[in-house]
Amino acid sequence: MKQCKRMMAVTAFALAAMLLFSGCLPAGQAGDKPAEQDFTSAADTGQEYRGMWFSYLEWPGLNRESEQAWAESAATVMENCKQLGLNTVIVQVRPFADAIYPSEYFPWSHLMTGAQGQDPGYDPLEVFVEQAHMRGLRIEAWINPYRIAVSEAIPGTLAENHPARKWPQWVKAAEGGLYFDPSNAEVQQYICDAAEEVLRRYDVDGIQFDDYFYPTTAPEFDAAEYAAAGQGKPLADWRRDNVNALVKKVYDMVRRVEKETGRSLVFGISPQGNNDNNYHGQYSDVGLWLSEPGYVDYVMPQVYWGYDFALQSGSRRFAFDNIVDEWLQMPRSKQVQLYFGLGAYRVGAGDGSSVESQEWQSGKNLAAMVNTLRSKQAGGYALYRYDSLYRANEHQNLAEQEREALKASN
Repeated sequence: MKQCKRMMAVTAFALAAMLLFSGCLPAGQAGDKPAEQDFTSAADTGQEYRGMWFSYLEWPGLNRESEQAWAESAATVMENCKQLGLNTVIVQVRPFADAIYPSEYFPWSHLMTGAQGQDPGYDPLEVFVEQAHMRGLRIEAWINPYRIAVSEAIPGTLAENHPARKWPQWVKAAEGGLYFDPSNAEVQQYICDAAEEVLRRYDVDGIQFDDYFYPTTAPEFDAAEYAAAGQGKPLADWRRDNVNALVKKVYDMVRRVEKETGRSLVFGISPQGNNDNNYHGQYSDVGLWLSEPGYVDYVMPQVYWGYDFALQSGSRRFAFDNIVDEWLQMPRSKQVQLYFGLGAYRVGAGDGSSVESQEWQSGKNLAAMVNTLRSKQAGGYALYRYDSLYRANEHQNLAEQEREALKASN
């Protein structure tokens, strides 16, 4: 859920910076290069989607001292994902209107050097793509389209060449952070062009947007723009139209690049598991994207609750079986795939259910969920996130058990 990711992003970043990189491979094997393998798009072949999210919270745990050190770290990540039986890694490449690759649109991310705009001296994304494809893994570039900053501290001082400084009229403040104005047509085109830059420069297999769209429901966020362009339409509908316009624009761009390059590319979105929040809170019409072709290739709701989950009211709407069924019962175009995001970060920590449950201490909950999805004929899954299974701190033993159960299920 957006709330989960936002809370983790703000509270966990400082801790992530102190993590030592650790994987399940011996250190001497980290940089070994396996033989080149063929890879194909899961969306094209009907293959089950088995993904891992590798977020910006993971970047500080990699060795960034040199390109060789980075490659060895990336090799371990990709090998771990392959050994887990996955086929896709979703790498966050633009968390704060910045980039972990050289871009004409956004400055270098502070995650690489500690200062936004500073060149690390190599191309981290190029290395990641290479290491993924060497192992037959697909790699998708995960983009947060609107977010510039979640606070004054994250990401800190914006680089001189940041578009928010070049075009301050594009920027809105909300919830203590800064965001691009979703209603601005120039912003929409800029985001689309920058996504195209990634597809043109790198042999990635697709683009994924996360669940962050409008950052607030406050009417004052874009009151002037709404007054000028709303044309009498209800504010909520107008905002959903703005989000739809961006999504449609990116989808059309992906199809154009796919045709021009002869590559197989996908565009997907991972919204919140609670679709009421998507529709009313972030103005994301996920039902439209699912039911009508021309917006996305897949939707991957974040169903981060366990089988036993219950709200304080006693409602079991979001218990895993129930919420998965709710999504599967939504009208869906044959051209749109439906996958599910699973909350690996819940392992050992629980999901906040109002009822007692030990399922997140079982060491096999994620594997059980994967098997449930298969029994319901869902298209696949992704795990949020890598550190929760490979750098799990006090929950490391449980994480290892979960990994072994996932390997056995795959």
